[in-house]
Amino acid sequence: MTVETDRHSGFCGGVIRAISTAEQYLGKEGRQIYSLGSIVHNEEELARLSAMGLVTIDSEDLETIGRMDGETLLIRAHGEPPAVYALARSAGFRIIDCTCPVVLKLQKDIREAYEALGGKGKVLIFGKIGHPEVLGLVGQVGGDALVVENLDQLRKAMDDGLLPAEGRVELFSQTTMSPAGYVALQAFLREHVSGEVAVHDTICSQVASRHRQLTEFALSHDVTVFVSGKTSSNGKVLCELCRSVNIRTYHVSGPDELQAAWFRPEDRVGVCGATSTPKWLLDKVAEAIENLQ
Repeated sequence: MTVETDRHSGFCGGVIRAISTAEQYLGKEGRQIYSLGSIVHNEEELARLSAMGLVTIDSEDLETIGRMDGETLLIRAHGEPPAVYALARSAGFRIIDCTCPVVLKLQKDIREAYEALGGKGKVLIFGKIGHPEVLGLVGQVGGDALVVENLDQLRKAMDDGLLPAEGRVELFSQTTMSPAGYVALQAFLREHVSGEVAVHDTICSQVASRHRQLTEFALSHDVTVFVSGKTSSNGKVLCELCRSVNIRTYHVSGPDELQAAWFRPEDRVGVCGATSTPKWLLDKVAEAIENLQ
């Protein structure tokens, strides 16, 4: 059995920037700092950062946390709506903004498109309902945007009159969604909406490239072991992509979940992961698979 780790897998640029910034402040100040939401959707990496002094809080905590004068609050790569920044400042936090530059541009584009519509159309976002990045995007327009996760939800939204068949539609995507799914939504809208459909290319290029690379990687191995946190939206999408081309794809969050029955002596095993999976964890899983022999 041979084991190969995908060289393209691992943290995306936005997550690397957020974690590096957290490590810098934790090491420099020698005390805890706060993260608004999980800085990365990976349980093992969160445990490592927590041991260094990173404390995770939720946006709801900002309303009850009391005065935090002088304390540092890190905004993770997903970004936040304007109202959350206001709450954090009113609590006295010093804000370190690590919103991914790609997400920041997307937020700006949505605000500008919404203003240009002037109430004569709709902002439509292809994304995971309730996902932190999506909450930040919807917050840019005061909640006046429609979010759909798939074609079925889009069809229902049109049937319910939430997206009129006439009028302009400004279409955006969460940065980590499936490129193929986004193309399918575009085609449906152009067929069923009589008004203009403005499509914005907002899927992160790094994520789009990873879809192509992972397809090739999964196809070139007998077994694919996909490593990511169970709450990672990007992880779920990419794992299903691998499984769609290689039925022997297994999803684990760490080496403890590996099962010897998955492997055969002659297998070529590929280990890969999400944009929220650290390289050190991929290597740890690969080493554990080799030790199963």
